[in-house]
Amino acid sequence: MTTDEQPSRRGFIIPIGGAEERERDPRILRRFVRVCGGADARIAIIPTASQLDDTGTRYERVFEELGVAHVTSLPFEQRSDCKREDWLAELAAADGVFLTGGNQLRLSTTLGGTEVARLLRRRNREGQHVAGTSAGAAIMSEHMIAFGDGGSTPRADMVTLAPGLGLTDRMIVDQHFRQRDRLGRLLTALAYNPAAIGVGLDEDTAAFLGPDDVMEVRGSGALTIVDPQDVEYTSMDSSHRDDPVCIVGLRVHVLTEGATFNMATRQALAPPQAVRGG
Repeated sequence: MTTDEQPSRRGFIIPIGGAEERERDPRILRRFVRVCGGADARIAIIPTASQLDDTGTRYERVFEELGVAHVTSLPFEQRSDCKREDWLAELAAADGVFLTGGNQLRLSTTLGGTEVARLLRRRNREGQHVAGTSAGAAIMSEHMIAFGDGGSTPRADMVTLAPGLGLTDRMIVDQHFRQRDRLGRLLTALAYNPAAIGVGLDEDTAAFLGPDDVMEVRGSGALTIVDPQDVEYTSMDSSHRDDPVCIVGLRVHVLTEGATFNMATRQALAPPQAVRGG
């Protein structure tokens, strides 16, 4: 088999729960840099979700301080920007892409259906690594939580979904999870169609989903996995506005740094040190 005929190996998909540490112990961003190739990596930043003019340059400095020699911010502000051949070439050549936080609807309405979105999907399938924090994490999946209410109990009108980038159709991501009490809206999203796995990310916490479909937790918080595979019943079809939603058969894991979850087998494993300690 020639090199051209060998199957491509998907790159990492790395949602981050927001407010990742960037100065004292930037373990998440340092790990992202290593995955992308270390000092030799080419990293492209997409600050579209943010309305702050300096977001892209701030992340450029962060990655430069982590030793990356080639970092470029690509501020796609209008849909017409998504046709710029020079920026598309830079994006295509990147080993890793970082989507900043802000407003995920600003991201989806600017990038959705453009060559940028198509390029990100294609290049990720070919091995490019894509990380995103907060809004940048929410948009990675096929179905994106656009907005919703806080609270622990799912309610019929608690969440609004919108199309995401579609890097994966196997999970729905919610961010700032514990800090903003978002369990209810993630459960509501899953109650609509219990197919995808719910991934709730605390701040300064990331899920490194590798090409082997194993998700590894990094960061100071927790990752909440809501697995609806064995759901027997939801009342979503008969619930009215503001009604609590009944869901029977959910499986929940709370995972901390070093723990893993296999998306294919639905198996969660505790961090190695916890296993050794009993």
